[in-house]
Amino acid sequence: MVPESFWEHEPVRLALVSRHLGRVIRAYRYHPYHGRNPLPQSVVAGWLGITQAQLSRIENGPALVHLDRLAHWATLLKIPPARLWFALPGEPAPTLLSGARVEEGGSTNRRQFHALAALAGVQAGSGLDLLTAGAEPPPNLGMEQVRYAASLVDQFRSADAAVGADALCDIAMQVHKRLSAWAEQTAYSRSVGEALQSALSHLAIQAAWLAIDADRRPEARPYLNEAIARARIADDARVEVRALACMSLLLREERPAEAMHCADAALRAAAGWTTPRLTTLLHLRSAHAHAILRDTFGFEREMTKARSAFEVGSHEDDLPFISFVTEQEVTAINGLSYLALDRPDRAAACFRAITASPPDAHRRNRVYSTVQLARASIRQGDVPGAAQAALAVLPELRQVRSGRTLRVLAEVRSGLDAHRAVSEARQFFDVYDGSLA
Repeated sequence: MVPESFWEHEPVRLALVSRHLGRVIRAYRYHPYHGRNPLPQSVVAGWLGITQAQLSRIENGPALVHLDRLAHWATLLKIPPARLWFALPGEPAPTLLSGARVEEGGSTNRRQFHALAALAGVQAGSGLDLLTAGAEPPPNLGMEQVRYAASLVDQFRSADAAVGADALCDIAMQVHKRLSAWAEQTAYSRSVGEALQSALSHLAIQAAWLAIDADRRPEARPYLNEAIARARIADDARVEVRALACMSLLLREERPAEAMHCADAALRAAAGWTTPRLTTLLHLRSAHAHAILRDTFGFEREMTKARSAFEVGSHEDDLPFISFVTEQEVTAINGLSYLALDRPDRAAACFRAITASPPDAHRRNRVYSTVQLARASIRQGDVPGAAQAALAVLPELRQVRSGRTLRVLAEVRSGLDAHRAVSEARQFFDVYDGSLA
């Protein structure tokens, strides 16, 4: 058995935060505790009862979602249950909202505390305690309480832009679960019920987005399916369009054709009332999907439409969630699309323009773009530039934690591994191990 301090090693902690057991196993193998050389894949594969080729696919492929396999291998590796993102058989499920967990030590709890602090501004005086584990449902719900629940969506959005989704995702899911249960248990009028359905829809979409940013994509789709169903029942086109836009984002990597269809469906549903910023977002979703499909003509057509709509400017009827559609967002999607089209030179230019622009409120997006700059630079063959961009982002990751950002950073780290002789890459690796402690 390894000592408790083994799990405090930063690469291991980063892997655990990313909720990817393959990365945890790789970090486990490379831990200095085992000596100067990492444990061979063949040895660890033997422990786990699989082949070396299977372990290689697990370490480098998508995150496992089969709970029985996760639990079995976590048990074999003797990973402390408190450090896992799932419950082992016979162990209680992690309670992420209790005050005791927040007050304990450790970086994960500090991030949880900062996330809760960002949400605390709307907690006092609401008469509705959705943020505390074990809170009892009220005897009845009024419009003021439903408005408070709806205001949490904006609060989650602001906190997410500042600190990333990792510490917020479970909180949002628990709030949605608690409000859904209270909707079944508590008395309220018809008008309150209609407002409650709308609040639940927006909470579901927000929880889905946070799951995407936390790199917990399989957990997002049920929330979006629920939001679309509630929107259809309530004949609420605005909720449906927002859910379809988020569904397009969710599907674009693995099912880009379906992502494109979701964006097109959202454009049709928004016809007659859309604003330029919303139109921009939907064409951006479509453009990125076309790029992943390697459809250059479709990408350029949709990106041109997105830029034309963006240049019209903001509108008084813009939906609150659309505030992230800035010049930087348009440029970022352009860059991601160029990466998908195997044009790392154009992609790097886009991300470099973002990092050179004045900071805005969307700190997490800026961090993500900086990591993407490192990724594009590696693919361009600019190893020093990639290492410098990756190094620049490490201090930000003390407070901004986004699973999808950490996944891209892990890809960058892997790409730099073969270039340790380059001084900038050496500097990155020297700082990487201690910068997030």
